[in-house]
Amino acid sequence: MGKANKPQRIFGTVRAFSERGTMLSKHDLESFSDSKTLDEFVTRLKNTSYVDSLSKIQQPLNSEKIETALKDDLFNFHSSMTKISKKDLVNAYYRKYILWNLKIILKSKALGKTYDDIFPHINMHAEELIGRRDIIVKALIAKDLDEAVSALQTSEFGSEISSAAQLYKENNNIQTFELYLDKIYYKGLVSAFANIGKPAVLQPLVSLDLDYYNVSSTLRAKYWNLPEEHIKSLRIATTSRVNEDILNKMIHADSVRQAISEFSKTVYKDIVPNQGNESDISAISEIESKFERLIYKKSMALYGSIFSYAPMTAAIKLKMVEIKNLIAIAFGIEQKIDPKSIIDQLLLVE
Repeated sequence: MGKANKPQRIFGTVRAFSERGTMLSKHDLESFSDSKTLDEFVTRLKNTSYVDSLSKIQQPLNSEKIETALKDDLFNFHSSMTKISKKDLVNAYYRKYILWNLKIILKSKALGKTYDDIFPHINMHAEELIGRRDIIVKALIAKDLDEAVSALQTSEFGSEISSAAQLYKENNNIQTFELYLDKIYYKGLVSAFANIGKPAVLQPLVSLDLDYYNVSSTLRAKYWNLPEEHIKSLRIATTSRVNEDILNKMIHADSVRQAISEFSKTVYKDIVPNQGNESDISAISEIESKFERLIYKKSMALYGSIFSYAPMTAAIKLKMVEIKNLIAIAFGIEQKIDPKSIIDQLLLVE
């Protein structure tokens, strides 16, 4: 898998197992959620492996500063893995961070926001680590959406971003950028997986990722009333678990609820919520959350394949989840949300 030699694979495996050993437990997250203030939260979190990242935060604290510090920690770890993995699936997962920034910029440009409005919310550390800062800067300094799209045209993201901008002009739905940039990310995973020979050990995880994307993008696009041809254009490679026929039936369904009913006929029927008085968007969010739990569990299972890139991929996926949980806790504390309500929103797996 990939082109790295055996010593690199061994080193990567050791790093992956070391990372798993420092993962925070459910009890830890519950304890952090009980913090009365962000200062208390950061003080507690400094007793973990995040101490170096958090020590760089300047007072006064807010959830956005904490988010930046935690993401920097994630970027540093993932970047170190890409240097070991030599241009394979681990690198494809890294693309998510670049697309995070592009989503913010393009949506902000569409809403008429200026450079000064957008810049405080951009974290270019991930791009700096791999020498891709230029792509974000081009989009950021553009005077408007059209100029940003034009500036990105020669990048590997150009075609999909142009499609997103065109559809946005037709339907005025800002979420169009979310869907099309997610498509870029998952297409990259498909390509990278094929390039490394589709190793059997990673097939279950990648298939889960693809099913998650195809189902989620279909349901959200229907919820946002996108035309059927556009919903279909978002689709990428399908799996036997959610095949093309099922996705077509979901697209042609009369409502989101009917689309979910079609999805319930797959092997994923157990993650489909009972559709009582629950809103469409709540049902979609619940399906996505349960998919994420399945991906988490599948990632943990990859640790059984030592001295390969499977544990490295697993460590990255689990690190992403942990950072997402910690950011959610920081935001919840800042908004003075009840600790139990914070915990209920986290991705926790026993």
